[in-house]
Amino acid sequence: METKAKKLTDLPNIGKATAADLEAIGIHSPSQLADRDPLAIFLELAGVMGRRHDPCVFYTLLAVREFLDGGPALPWWTFAPEGRKRLALTGRHRKV
Repeated sequence: METKAKKLTDLPNIGKATAADLEAIGIHSPSQLADRDPLAIFLELAGVMGRRHDPCVFYTLLAVREFLDGGPALPWWTFAPEGRKRLALTGRHRKV
């Protein structure tokens, strides 16, 4: 991971609420996020986010992964088509 992001909110598409949810599952820094699978994180967040757990969170995690892998900072909705396909494979293509 080659990024200057020091805290979660330094990452594109990650605001205070999402950062707090990530911290609740033990992810406190961008480097910890880079070491995890976006789908696994999304599924783990279900317990923390409750009713707010929405597929757009998965799309956000895909956007962050792209950024951490050296890609550009893109809006989360750019990853909606890929995310929908991946979630369909798990049966989680609607709000969880």
